[in-house]
Amino acid sequence: MLEILINNKTRVKLLLRLFLNSETNSYLRGLEAEFNNSTNAIRVELNRFEKAGLILSAVEGNRKVFRANREHPLYREINGIIKKHLGLDSIIENVVKKIGHVLRAYIVGDMAMGIDRNMIELALIGHNIDRDYLGRCIRKAEKLIHRKILFFIVTEEQEKLYLGEKKETLLIWDSGVIIN
Repeated sequence: MLEILINNKTRVKLLLRLFLNSETNSYLRGLEAEFNNSTNAIRVELNRFEKAGLILSAVEGNRKVFRANREHPLYREINGIIKKHLGLDSIIENVVKKIGHVLRAYIVGDMAMGIDRNMIELALIGHNIDRDYLGRCIRKAEKLIHRKILFFIVTEEQEKLYLGEKKETLLIWDSGVIIN
């Protein structure tokens, strides 16, 4: 859907990469390898975003790294559009809110880094979760977002151990609060 509104594929990939998880930093050569695109096309878009104040840059060693500007007036709206585009709002509405006893929900793996994939890895932290009902909710959400959802249920005691192994995590739900 986002590709219909924004016809520049590099721009869409950058929005996903930088605005889904604002904790991530990206650098030009890394983006080149990830997007399989020329550095020039990526640099042009980064310069546009930076000039508009949407992203910030800093020099770390010999690299210039970029990240979303969380203070920009449009940050929350762009972040929300990205989450809707990926179907994270549907996962929250159709899965997390309906199954109860969920303390936190995380997206893990590539998607947590803003890399668009056809599969979303969802880690649910909670207890007494009805797996049959959860499976039905997951299948409904998959149809709505046209992506596969691989889910894990982790107890609160296992959370640090499990998520400590995964460096790519994005908290999307915390005891009833949708995280921006």
